[in-house]
Amino acid sequence: MVNSLHTKVKREKGKHKKSAFIEVTLRSSASYLKEIRELHSKYEVALRDKLLQDLKKLSPGTFEHFAKRLLEVYGFQDVKVTQVTNDGGIDGFGRLKVGLAFLNVAFQCKRWAKGSIGRPEIDKFRGATQGEYEQGIFFTTARFAPGAEAVSFKSGAVPIVLIDGHGIINLMVEKDFGVQIDSLPIYTYALDLVLSEDENER
Repeated sequence: MVNSLHTKVKREKGKHKKSAFIEVTLRSSASYLKEIRELHSKYEVALRDKLLQDLKKLSPGTFEHFAKRLLEVYGFQDVKVTQVTNDGGIDGFGRLKVGLAFLNVAFQCKRWAKGSIGRPEIDKFRGATQGEYEQGIFFTTARFAPGAEAVSFKSGAVPIVLIDGHGIINLMVEKDFGVQIDSLPIYTYALDLVLSEDENER
């Protein structure tokens, strides 16, 4: 009887130690996982900043061809860049299938290292698209002033889609364009999901 009780107490102590060890291990694993997620978030912010800074260093012509390829990846067809000396305020154009029809779209590119695109640039671009295009897309590595955003969509006028530097990076990530996915598996603790109650009681 005493030996049986001693064995039971010893087993209970062993289970307690095992439980405490698992609890400490799980807390440690959770801490590491949190740190990994925080590092991943910081890395993504740094990567996006690096991409935008490098886009700002491109020549205007190279940026126009970059925008052309980005539109093609998005699904545009027959995309062309106009001649620099005679673009008429339009840097390129293409077609996007919407339902059963095609939408004729023109695009403008402003590779600016700083500053913001104001309303005059939007009005000028819209004027160049009237009568030939159903939509315009304005790319810039900078940002858009509130006045530009306010007139991008006007009743009875060609709508102008505004895509700033951060918007360009979002499209690149969405379409895996100019970025690559490096697969790094992260395993989390799930042993308790595969062990039965009987096995845990032994």
